[in-house]
Amino acid sequence: MIAVTGGAGFIGSTIIWELNRRGITDIHVVDELGTDEKWKNLNGLKFSDYEEKESFIKRVVYDDKLLRDSLEGVIHMGACSATTEKDASFLIENNYKYTQVTGKWCAKYGKKFVYASSAATYGDGAQGFDDAHEKIESLRPLNMYGYSKQLMDLWALRSGIISKMAGIKFFNVFGPNEYHKDDMRSVVHKAFCQINATGKIQLFKSHKKGYEDGGQLRDFIYVKDAVAMTLHAYDKGLSGIFNAGTGKARSFADLAKATFNAMGKPVNIEYIDMPESIREKYQYFTEAKTDKIRAAGFNGKIHTLEEGVKDYVQNYLMKDNPFLG
Repeated sequence: MIAVTGGAGFIGSTIIWELNRRGITDIHVVDELGTDEKWKNLNGLKFSDYEEKESFIKRVVYDDKLLRDSLEGVIHMGACSATTEKDASFLIENNYKYTQVTGKWCAKYGKKFVYASSAATYGDGAQGFDDAHEKIESLRPLNMYGYSKQLMDLWALRSGIISKMAGIKFFNVFGPNEYHKDDMRSVVHKAFCQINATGKIQLFKSHKKGYEDGGQLRDFIYVKDAVAMTLHAYDKGLSGIFNAGTGKARSFADLAKATFNAMGKPVNIEYIDMPESIREKYQYFTEAKTDKIRAAGFNGKIHTLEEGVKDYVQNYLMKDNPFLG
């Protein structure tokens, strides 16, 4: 049995969907459903059991024999993914300690363990976007979310336990099942909603020399591709820290145009001032270096931005039931 923590979340539920496509249903889903709508991401997916996060953590901490005997491994996507979260103590407990405790337990019993890191660890990109282990010490995240992920990467490296697990640094992931994420939804989803409501998209003006309005660059990766990389790491029992991105930065203007085209509507972009509160911490460029995951045997085809947006918009967002499953 495979445990997927954060299994009702965006990437976690897509992992379950892909496992189902492969005929795998012996899945133990762990999450904290609370009062939002992410439970809908599980509707239609096949799994053997569901457990709340706090119950699962207690079973790990108290070394539950039933859990130990039944699990093959853990794909750990459980975390707070809000880059705007201000409660540092909450992020330490939820993103760092939760991952650390679960990872130590898996390493102790020889269970596979793959956890979610983040491209937010790269900060302003001054040190590049290279996932080589020797580069990670020099990274300086810009927000507490990124730092909580950086702490896990650093602990795994310094303790040597990284030899028994894999961390995946997700870049800008978009795709179905992100609908519950409110302001943390991808720009594709926000753009789709804006176009339906107003016929136009609002993008930030540039406040940095060398970048046109809407010319800020990101490595946008379709969730199905991010999941393919994650499951490759799990299936092959990889160890180390790996980027999950396309390796090709694209502009927000490109993304907006792809969304209009997928919807069959004329391009209409309005540029607005970026809020002063985020200007100094705003990333103008991210681009994953993907040589390492490729060298580790991943040879899957990656959707172009236009292909990913088209699939997302036409096969999900424009449907009555936009969920996977």
